[in-house]
Amino acid sequence: MFDPVRLKDLDDVYREWTETTLRQTLDKAPERQEAFITTSSRPIRRLYSPLDVADQDYQRDIGLPGEYPYLRGVHPTMHRGRLWTMRMFAGFGTAEETNARYKYLLEHGETGLSVAFDMPTLYGYDTDDPEAEGEFGKCGVAVSSLADMEFLFDGIPVDEITTSMTINSPAAVTWAMYIAAAEKRGIPMHVLGGTIQNDILKEYIAQKEFIFPPAPSMRLVVDTFEFGSQHLPRWNTISISGYHIREAGATAAQELAFTLADGLEYVRWGVERGLDVDEFAPRLSFFFNSHNDFFEEIAKFRAARRIWAHEMRHTFGAKNPRSWWLRFHTQTAGCSLTATQPENNVVRTAIQALAAVLGGTQSLHTNSMDEALALPSEYAVRVALRTQQVIAHESGVTNTVDPLGGSYFVEALTNEMEADAREYFRRIDVLGGVIPALQKGFFQREIADSASRYQHEIETQRRVVVGVNEYTTDEPLRIPLLQMDPEGERRQRARLARIRAERDNDEVQRCLAALRRAAEGTDNMMPAILDAVRAYATLGEICRVFRDVFGEYREPVFL
Repeated sequence: MFDPVRLKDLDDVYREWTETTLRQTLDKAPERQEAFITTSSRPIRRLYSPLDVADQDYQRDIGLPGEYPYLRGVHPTMHRGRLWTMRMFAGFGTAEETNARYKYLLEHGETGLSVAFDMPTLYGYDTDDPEAEGEFGKCGVAVSSLADMEFLFDGIPVDEITTSMTINSPAAVTWAMYIAAAEKRGIPMHVLGGTIQNDILKEYIAQKEFIFPPAPSMRLVVDTFEFGSQHLPRWNTISISGYHIREAGATAAQELAFTLADGLEYVRWGVERGLDVDEFAPRLSFFFNSHNDFFEEIAKFRAARRIWAHEMRHTFGAKNPRSWWLRFHTQTAGCSLTATQPENNVVRTAIQALAAVLGGTQSLHTNSMDEALALPSEYAVRVALRTQQVIAHESGVTNTVDPLGGSYFVEALTNEMEADAREYFRRIDVLGGVIPALQKGFFQREIADSASRYQHEIETQRRVVVGVNEYTTDEPLRIPLLQMDPEGERRQRARLARIRAERDNDEVQRCLAALRRAAEGTDNMMPAILDAVRAYATLGEICRVFRDVFGEYREPVFL
């Protein structure tokens, strides 16, 4: 990209500057610290120049927006043409309480919904199961049956907005509930748009909300790929998630590498099922974390697009350019939020959100200031949504595509991030692939080491966290916290009892028996899941069939 003669001249000029101007300044006033590092502990050089990107070819390595390798964005006009979807993650207590929050968010300018489920739902238990005791509605909404899904989206135009559901092991079941609830309102499944997270590999790696062993879990995921490609052309049947990997303590490069390695593994399973890669790959989506280090995060997003485009085109032979696109949702970093001085979290979230926008995200959730203390209050979630709206309409960063493209620092960091990810790909391949690597504890140890190093840097004050290890105060908490209805669980249990009493239980048992036969065989399980859901079989009853057939996964102990 640069003339070799000019580069040689620049190298000479740089050396002279180092020995004169820079040296004179350093002799008078040394820099604030010996080494500067990113949030991921990556060393950062003092200055970047064309010398750091001298090997790049613009057309081959960078290109134009909307064209391979999509480094600068998957759409030619990006946010000049359409703003990202403002999709605030929300859910707590009963379906009715969460429905009210969704309507509040839509009234205040949210453009897409994102469902947070409670822990029993995430593990495939009904609210009244003994295993669910004490966990109702605390980290999300309880959805135990089709009736709950009907209340959750009552009065919401699901044929006009898109919905994302953050759930994994039971994702096929909750997706079926969403489809069936829409059908009961006369809305056919082919018009529905949205995303199910459905990313079981990252559960084994980081979040640990798995139920079944890897092989049957992957079968369920591929069943949704197949069913979605045939019946729901507007639905993303997976959101391959680096978010939870990063929240567990991974570096930006580890988040990038492990997420894309998981994505490539899903594609392999789909191809091995016999699916045409160009039939299901365009509906794969991704979900990334945006942490505090502004430039590192932007470089991560840009590198992700280039790696994915190359792998889909050259490794899997995808012909449809949409199969090469890496489309992604971003959530700001929950692990960066502090319980002390929670108002500071507004600033952190704004920086992280701005990085996501400059990195080319397709949708965005901004965390609320109070999330280190409780589920978000209406006040806090409105401030978080307004943060996105200020970026969109007042900052000017949406006026041009990839405004930091061409920055020597950003391009060099992007290249370094890709090189790190490819080295991780090599190490995973040596271990036999993603599933053998996770069964050997490779991902888990890498993340644990990174998390330990980061915490040590905070404790030794090599890394400053404002309000935690520097600039502390003893001021009392000044923001309101969410209070949930204490009667919600009682009402939820009563509704479950009523459903079981009023439904056609003979039909429920027939549907569960058909689901068992499908699970024991090789057929796609989605039709049988849908039939069971339509009969008001509960989440726990359906997952109990899978537990009986597939068993439950117990993670080995890694030393």
